[in-house]
Amino acid sequence: MVYHVCYALTVERASMKARSGAERYFDQRMKDPACAAAYRRARTQVDAIDGLIRALDERRMALDLSKAELARRAGLRPEAVRRLLSAGSHNPTLSTVSALATALDVQLILESEDLSVGERELDHHLRAVYTRDRRAP
Repeated sequence: MVYHVCYALTVERASMKARSGAERYFDQRMKDPACAAAYRRARTQVDAIDGLIRALDERRMALDLSKAELARRAGLRPEAVRRLLSAGSHNPTLSTVSALATALDVQLILESEDLSVGERELDHHLRAVYTRDRRAP
């Protein structure tokens, strides 16, 4: 009986992923309410930017534009547009986002953060609204 209990604990520990020092440090920092609140604010901002970049890239694909062609239309360096639309982390300037939106015929709408939780989930603070498709006659 003791063998089965010990064996079960050994299997359970073996199946658990070892936590890195960074993960343990993060977990410890998240116990501080001020740190956790700051993290949530930063995470919300990063998620909004990621969503905006994804929406612009989806519009680019819908228009069947290459990243290089989008860069030409936006007056930006092709490698900068390629990095922005391909990299996992984004931190574009407002002028870059505006140039891309204009080149894609997209209107950017900023909304107040004073939305209810349901409205916030629906609108995500920033929306890309397609104003017209260039391929339309």
